[in-house]
Amino acid sequence: MLIGILQTGEAPDVLSGEMGDYPDMFRHLLDEKGLEFRTYRVMDMEFPASVTECDGWLITGSRHGVYEDHAFIPPLETFIREARAARVPMVGICFGHQIIAQALGGRVERSEKGWAVGPTAYDFGADRIVLNAWHRDQVIEPPADAEVIASNDFCAHAALLYPGFALTVQAHPEFRDDFIDGLMRTRGKGVIPDDRLEAAQQRLGQSNDAGRLADRIAQFFNQAR
Repeated sequence: MLIGILQTGEAPDVLSGEMGDYPDMFRHLLDEKGLEFRTYRVMDMEFPASVTECDGWLITGSRHGVYEDHAFIPPLETFIREARAARVPMVGICFGHQIIAQALGGRVERSEKGWAVGPTAYDFGADRIVLNAWHRDQVIEPPADAEVIASNDFCAHAALLYPGFALTVQAHPEFRDDFIDGLMRTRGKGVIPDDRLEAAQQRLGQSNDAGRLADRIAQFFNQAR
């Protein structure tokens, strides 16, 4: 199954040389799950010719806000709606989670709660899973037909299911602890309160459930096939 990675942002240069860029992280996360990948740098206006060019789509994270004025955002929203109409499955992570919600009638805002950083626990139905987070924006109002499948006290709409179309998650299963540590050093200082960074630093190294979410993503794509 060929998955098109719609890349909407880049890892900091100082980190990507050693740890890879976002598409590399998703390839590693979903390795040996029967999926192949092709990357489209949509943030540079490199879009697929058609929503059926791949068997499924994965939208990455980004340092941009979905509500900001960037040239790639309107055509990406159109692409999302066209993919839904064609019933081509889609997964969205962080920015991807937010842009799918916005494209389908939801509302995304910069949260007054501030930043979620590092290992964070979420309630997925009866399960509690821990994933690395790195976001300040949130889906404040999901689209009417989206089902909330994960939440916590900080982020009420942490994962959404659009039956027959999309699975989206606010957290970053593709971010390892060393990458989060690097983000805190390169993008966090002076932006995120020191006490929040210090608390996140203390949580690094605990058990992480990224593998479980990777299984769920792969299962979602394979079931769509």
